[in-house]
Amino acid sequence: MALFRETADVSVRPAVAGDESAVTDVQVASWRATGVLGEGVVDALDVPAMRDRWSSAISSPPGPGFAVLVALDGPKVVGFAAVAPGQVLSLEVLPGSQRGGHGSRLLAAAVDRLRADGSDTVTTWALVDDSARAAFLKASGLGEDGRSRTLATGVREVVEHRWSAQI
Repeated sequence: MALFRETADVSVRPAVAGDESAVTDVQVASWRATGVLGEGVVDALDVPAMRDRWSSAISSPPGPGFAVLVALDGPKVVGFAAVAPGQVLSLEVLPGSQRGGHGSRLLAAAVDRLRADGSDTVTTWALVDDSARAAFLKASGLGEDGRSRTLATGVREVVEHRWSAQI
């Protein structure tokens, strides 16, 4: 076994055209694995439309401060984070790749991006019943800030709490 390799085993980079399928697959697999949304919600997803939206977000971000980052395990996309000014819109890692540092690398890269864009805080949202995400966010230094919102999924409503931290 070689001591050094020409490429990193794990890394985070900006998403590029062609990553939209992997990003969509990560999102659907992650949502299914948590079980928090419920099978009816996940089964009702329009996956081709999701893929198209990710393609647009990657190739034509809606404005300054918007970006999609991907976590790689070798050449394979195993996670992603979507950022907007001051917030992490989404952060997901494939269930089989969780607890390998990918989420922490994605969050660190997202925070670096937010700082570079002038933000001094980071916010994100987590479903009320997603205890694993809550534990991750808490261990990362974020805390619930008392704000919540209810999302209509078309199948049932779900509630999220907002988490935030100074950066």
